[in-house]
Amino acid sequence: MNNRNPYTISFGKVPTKYLSRASIIDSIVEALESDIPDEQAFKLTGIRGTGKTVTLTSLERHFNDEKNWVVIGIRSDSDIISELVARLYSSVPLITKFVDANLNLSAFGIGINVSKKSPVASIDYALEILLSELNKHGKRLLVTIDEARNTKGIIDFIQEFQILIRKDLPIYTILAGLYEDIESLENTKGLTFFLRATKFEMTPLNITYIRDDYQKTLGITFEEAEKMAYITKGYAFAYQTLGKYMWDSKGKTVTDEVLRQFDDVLAQKVYYKIWSVLAPKDRWFLKFIAQKDSMTATDLLEITKKSHSEWSVPRKRLMEKGVIDTRLRGVIMLRLPRFKEFIDAQIEF
Repeated sequence: MNNRNPYTISFGKVPTKYLSRASIIDSIVEALESDIPDEQAFKLTGIRGTGKTVTLTSLERHFNDEKNWVVIGIRSDSDIISELVARLYSSVPLITKFVDANLNLSAFGIGINVSKKSPVASIDYALEILLSELNKHGKRLLVTIDEARNTKGIIDFIQEFQILIRKDLPIYTILAGLYEDIESLENTKGLTFFLRATKFEMTPLNITYIRDDYQKTLGITFEEAEKMAYITKGYAFAYQTLGKYMWDSKGKTVTDEVLRQFDDVLAQKVYYKIWSVLAPKDRWFLKFIAQKDSMTATDLLEITKKSHSEWSVPRKRLMEKGVIDTRLRGVIMLRLPRFKEFIDAQIEF
């Protein structure tokens, strides 16, 4: 093994060792690089630590390497349209020259004052003109927004985006955000277009890939690597965390100390936040669900003495937050690795 730990627990940072979301990345790249893209907006969603930011960064890097693409990452809490115009002017030479020669954007503090030209009154119109200029040069604009949530800036941007694509202008966007934040945007009045945009969920990583990576990178046995892979349940942040502390231990088996560090980091960086925003009823049901590795809905209702109608709303919320897995019909399982141990600790506390 090399001396430098290839795993990282820093959110958003692309680690030395990571398992890419190749299928998601390939699907978006193929769609956007087609001569006439059928779709111009995509959503990445999942709980914290599932690899949304890393996947978004991989897509940014891919399109940055393509000469006909301009990639601009924007904060969700900014005035996105104004920021886009300013960034296009400052970072795209052909736009800089065009604005300085032809467009008076002095009202927005952008460019030089072209005294012979009337000031552009609308920032929306300014963006439309700049996109038309990009189009003349065969270039496309990709706007990426991480940690997207329901802000005025994003709502204004999505509404303007709908107008721009109806005019066949070369603008595309990828937004990444938590389940509840993306859902809030989808349910906002007037954003029907965003609701229909293709959404990719950050599903668990392939256990086989994790096992093979652990075996090769950590120099451990197939059996130990498989054991570690199953502990992670395919959760991207857990894969990085367990790999990091196993590497640091310099051991060949998972020890109680490695698991203690693993549990502590997951609790501090992810689980406390998830737990804090759960409704009291959701937490109450989870205390029963955590009693077994898996149980049927019938078993849960029998243990809790509750009806299907009383369970249906908490079930939906826990599914949407990525806490439980109900893909196997009638069966309920905790989706997060060692979340049972976390819940047990909360009950004891």
